Amino acid sequence: MSSLFIALQHIVPQHALSRLAGSIAASETPWLRDRLIRRFVAAYGVDLSQAARGIGEFRSFNDFFTRELKPGARPLADATQAILSPADGAVSQLGPISGGRIIQAKGRDYSVAEILGCGAEDAARFEGGSFITIYLSPKDYHRVHMPAAGTLAETTYIPGDLYSVNTATAGGVDRLFARNERLSCRFDGPDGHFASIMVGAMIVAGIDTVWPNQFRTHASAPVHEDFAGAGHVFAPGEEMGRFYLGSTVVLLFEPGRVTWREDLKPGDPLRMGEGIGQRLTV
Repeated sequence: MSSLFIALQHIVPQHALSRLAGSIAASETPWLRDRLIRRFVAAYGVDLSQAARGIGEFRSFNDFFTRELKPGARPLADATQAILSPADGAVSQLGPISGGRIIQAKGRDYSVAEILGCGAEDAARFEGGSFITIYLSPKDYHRVHMPAAGTLAETTYIPGDLYSVNTATAGGVDRLFARNERLSCRFDGPDGHFASIMVGAMIVAGIDTVWPNQFRTHASAPVHEDFAGAGHVFAPGEEMGRFYLGSTVVLLFEPGRVTWREDLKPGDPLRMGEGIGQRLTV
């Protein structure tokens, strides 16, 4: 079944399908909006008990999908000691960055330069460092937060495919995260230079940030933005962006900055704000 699903993804018009889904998800027509939300909640078992609003209070399906949570719903671990999970989701892979490559799944990897959309010199900063990939399922909270304190340095929007990012596809499509549409966000802070990459997926209608940006999702050309001196400073756990439907977040840290929790392994569930690693720069 997974091989058939992967084969279908090679032939469907990924971007046209995502644009169609995006237009429907943005509709504010009450009967359509509420029907979509109710069916989605039932199909995926979405827990709305921690959401700040209930069905009937959202402007659109997109507004529901990027819903905010009640205050205190995601308590933060001690950020003086820990690196925080940037999102709700599940660990896809984690480990060291070696030979300029990041593990995607058993027998598959991709390069740091590819996923960041940068040159070899920039990518080399992360050699010997650490990565973690977190998969957000449809039922998850879809806002992305800061894993550590940082000042936004630059972003690169990289157009690409829109394959699903679930476990089956990650194990069956080469360089999946480095070929899907994505936004690479790089920061400087007490934990050195680090990256948070928001990777789009099948039916994803958009990626957005809390700071003004110039990129447009589903575009045909890369967009690089330099934010040096712009003063976009973030605290650990502060919101940085959001996904409009499915997604993955990849974190990259330089060597000697973090060691991941020993008990973490692929498939483990995560909540935004929980400690996923030990800071080595304390």
